[in-house]
Amino acid sequence: MLLVPRQVSIDFGLCVRLGKVTEPQGVRRIVSTVLPTAHGTFQLHGYAVESGREHVALVLGDLDRAGSNGRVPLVRVHSECLTGDAFGSWRCDCGEQLEAAMREIAREGLGVVIYLRGHEGRGIGLHAKLHAYALQDAGLDTVDANLRLGLPIDARDYGVAAAILNDLGVQRIRLLSANPTKSARLGDLGIEVTARVPLPVTERAENAFYLATKRNRMGHDSARSLPDVWSELLQGRVPDRAAAGLDAVLLDRYGSLVAAGPTITIAQLAQSADGFIASRTGDANYVSGEEDREHLHRLRALVDAVVVGAQTVAADDPQLTTRAVAGPSPVRVIIDPAGRIPRAARVLTDGSARTLWCVADGLGLATELTPHVDVVPLPAEDGRFQPQALLDMLLERGLGRVLVEGGGRTVSDFLAAGLLDRLYLTTAPILVGDGVPGVRFAGADLLADALTGSVHRFSLGRDTCTVFDFAAARQRSSRQAQDVEMPHLEPENPERELGAS
Repeated sequence: MLLVPRQVSIDFGLCVRLGKVTEPQGVRRIVSTVLPTAHGTFQLHGYAVESGREHVALVLGDLDRAGSNGRVPLVRVHSECLTGDAFGSWRCDCGEQLEAAMREIAREGLGVVIYLRGHEGRGIGLHAKLHAYALQDAGLDTVDANLRLGLPIDARDYGVAAAILNDLGVQRIRLLSANPTKSARLGDLGIEVTARVPLPVTERAENAFYLATKRNRMGHDSARSLPDVWSELLQGRVPDRAAAGLDAVLLDRYGSLVAAGPTITIAQLAQSADGFIASRTGDANYVSGEEDREHLHRLRALVDAVVVGAQTVAADDPQLTTRAVAGPSPVRVIIDPAGRIPRAARVLTDGSARTLWCVADGLGLATELTPHVDVVPLPAEDGRFQPQALLDMLLERGLGRVLVEGGGRTVSDFLAAGLLDRLYLTTAPILVGDGVPGVRFAGADLLADALTGSVHRFSLGRDTCTVFDFAAARQRSSRQAQDVEMPHLEPENPERELGAS
């Protein structure tokens, strides 16, 4: 028979009401400083509530720019655990979760750790937690131990965490947690959790029963039940959680692209820091690094069709497949009104993906083609195609998700026509000096009128990818009831790849 240890006196400084520790109102930031750690130097903000309870938030990166640019920071809402955080206890995983959270945030360069005092033992207090430990030593699990003590299974409240996030200007987060209840409670408090990212920690003999109880009785995610993010994205599904590491990166980077639905037009271009995609001799191998090429292949795998101009095919002889990642290769669409690409080009000879060879109406091609190539006649105006006509043709064929890949002139044509929903522009840390230009269009007279959108960035090794989300900017303008449209841009040079001969 299990007995409650004698002389148990549990005095909450906070009240336990309806199973939650309730904090008084009045969360105030009282001090800010810096904290150098093994994971980098964090901004450290101290908060106080009227009860006298003290909390802290560790911040890495520029949250103000993240919010304005649409980047969603990683956030760990961490409950104080003296035994795990300070003493390194293996009875729980708290200390390792805190360490893993700081490591993940440092890796991304943007995020917050909110350290909530008064959450010992899921809110029951330090000594009560030790009494619960004693009951667990006698065979109870962590849930039944709390109940045997007459205490809630989980007495935590996250009102202070929501108030701290609001003070930091953060309303959208990716939550570093395997606890769906925590995510739901933050949502109830007005914090949008765009994804839940469980942290990988070592399961030990000392905490295996505790971790199993959290999964089986408290609904925590199991590492074995987490989805394979890339496989889900390839199926057109966006998971609501991902394991920390590569899966979390993939969900953050490509989840919104998949969520955009069956119709979206994006473009990708890699250029030097001074704006060139190749040298003056035409050498483009390679402007950007291996990480950017993998990123490009992932974009290909997530669209229906990839569009390039005839000049790109003639200069680079690309395959336009997904060799670097798992996933289907898109339909290859070649813009070639004059039918001038080499007949030995791989897009015409390599049958690993379909090719649509778009030529001007009435152009006779005296060439025997392999079965994977379809010749698509399109009306040409002054020897060039209109970008919208090309997209309409693709949509009629069920190809609504389109990647405009190159070259710089083709991407610029779609940009100038106002048809891009998103532009992935990778900048390599090299200076070419003179060569083939990247994005070019007739710009605005005033910098205040320069083209922009909702912007965020991520690192690809030494390179930096800047994502211009024009669709998000248009939606935001619409919500604000402003009569703002994408500016009409004229091509810088009338000889564009959509009509170059």
